[in-house]
Amino acid sequence: MGFIIIYITHPDMKTAKKIAAHLLAQRLIACANFFPIKSSYWWQGKIENAKEVVTLVKTSKKNWNKVKSEVKKIHPYDTPCIIRMEATANADYEKWIKDVISEK
Repeated sequence: MGFIIIYITHPDMKTAKKIAAHLLAQRLIACANFFPIKSSYWWQGKIENAKEVVTLVKTSKKNWNKVKSEVKKIHPYDTPCIIRMEATANADYEKWIKDVISEK
């Protein structure tokens, strides 16, 4: 099957969990993992430093555009980070992802 991992940054855990819950409720993703991080980046002409939360969500390749669209609709950032990464895993895990997102 193959699947994708989508890397999304958020301003805080509350926002990360809200977006993940929204995607899970629609069965667009099978699961989400949350990681607190420290970020440095260019924004509006200067370097910013911030605490953020990264979410790694797992889904099928066919859900990429739907996930991206749903995140953009509710994300508080003007330019949210939504990065797609191709992935493979053990067969049982990939089957679990497929089964979970197919139960719409």
